[in-house]
Amino acid sequence: MRLFGVGAGASAERDHAAAAEHPSAPIPIVGPGIGESIRVPLGETGFETFPLMLGAAEFGWNVDLETSHGILDRYVEFGGNAIHTADGFSGGRSEHIIGQWLRSRGQSERAVLSVRVGAHADNPGLGSVNLVRAVEGSLTRLGVERIDVLYLDATLDATTNLEDTLATVEWLSDAGKVGALGAYGLAPERLVEARILASAGYPRVQVIDAPYNLVRRLPFEGDLRLVAGAQNLAVTPSHALEHGFLSGRHRNKALTSRGVRGEQLRGHLNRRGIKVLRALDQVAEELGVPVAAVSIAWLLAQRTVAAPIVNAFATDHVDELMQGAGVSLSRSHLAELTRAGN
Repeated sequence: MRLFGVGAGASAERDHAAAAEHPSAPIPIVGPGIGESIRVPLGETGFETFPLMLGAAEFGWNVDLETSHGILDRYVEFGGNAIHTADGFSGGRSEHIIGQWLRSRGQSERAVLSVRVGAHADNPGLGSVNLVRAVEGSLTRLGVERIDVLYLDATLDATTNLEDTLATVEWLSDAGKVGALGAYGLAPERLVEARILASAGYPRVQVIDAPYNLVRRLPFEGDLRLVAGAQNLAVTPSHALEHGFLSGRHRNKALTSRGVRGEQLRGHLNRRGIKVLRALDQVAEELGVPVAAVSIAWLLAQRTVAAPIVNAFATDHVDELMQGAGVSLSRSHLAELTRAGN
């Protein structure tokens, strides 16, 4: 099933068509993206998003300003509306880049912005003072008045009193600076504690981000998924393509890049990883879609998953990724893919 144009070929056709147009040709009428009407509720937050969040972890690091804006443009062109970043991504440069794009494209009121805080070097942890500073810093860099979904990053802070953190979030929410509350790295028992506090009137965690994909099944497929289901939490899994491995682009250890990302990719080029790629190849060939789209479709078929968070390095990657929202996997496809990743 092909919901959107595919990869580099589609891009090349657009470039060729643009080059062939005469300067005096009429300006084409640009309508809403094909995915403009595709929206899913983000749990009980009240927000509706495209079922694929565009992650900005690479912006300002491996992706420059111009390319980042091109990726954002392409995502919105297809009808996407959910952008995810963190104050710790590239030391805040990711937020600066998104802020410039929001202003230049007039998207501040249309985009659903989610921001993860708690890992910035200047405001680490979830203590009250640093949390307020982190939110204010993100608002300034993004150039907006409100963060729609604030994810609390607990990976560097397991000691701060959760009641104090939620009380601070309540103050930020009352001040109109935060919409819904999400969490990243909170252990299942801490999520249960947060729900107990919510019953006493504190803000309720409604969304969780947990690294999850075909080759990284744990720890999400355990107590965390049980808690998410019991509390009706929307799950927005990050690392949806496992640093690009599940896009099918990296299959040779000798050809993978060096550095941290290269090591991450080579770590999956084992018997299990190759088995997963072969299963993805087979399903992708049957459906006539890119491997990356099948990886996204598998995630979307999982219980509690609302919208995976996916990073892109080029506009052509967006063309492939967005197709995942239009791929319907059969039971046999799902069983085959799941079995390959076991």
